[in-house]
Amino acid sequence: RIEMHNFGVKVCIIEPGYFKTAVTSTEILEKNFLAIWKKLPEETKASYGEDYLKKCLSSLSKVQRSCSSNLQLVTDCMEHALTSQFPRTRYSAGWDAKLLYLPLSYLPSAFVD
Repeated sequence: RIEMHNFGVKVCIIEPGYFKTAVTSTEILEKNFLAIWKKLPEETKASYGEDYLKKCLSSLSKVQRSCSSNLQLVTDCMEHALTSQFPRTRYSAGWDAKLLYLPLSYLPSAFVD
């Protein structure tokens, strides 16, 4: 964003929260996670254990339940960034982005990591 400023280009950052899309589909995520798990060496699987696998799979459905289906929140941010005379530097779409990601963006990277 800062590098493009020298060329007269204004870059806006849109940070969406969790939304119901193919990326957050429980079925697709579970299928991909299990495919990766099957390819792991037995030693790695033993290090993590079956409980780790079960916890990860159960957390997928929890994430899906918290996803918003209102994608207009994201497209509204895009529209504002593209059409506004003075667009904001950052846009947070969704309640989870506003409550979690926005405050985290003000903290030092080392703390957030």
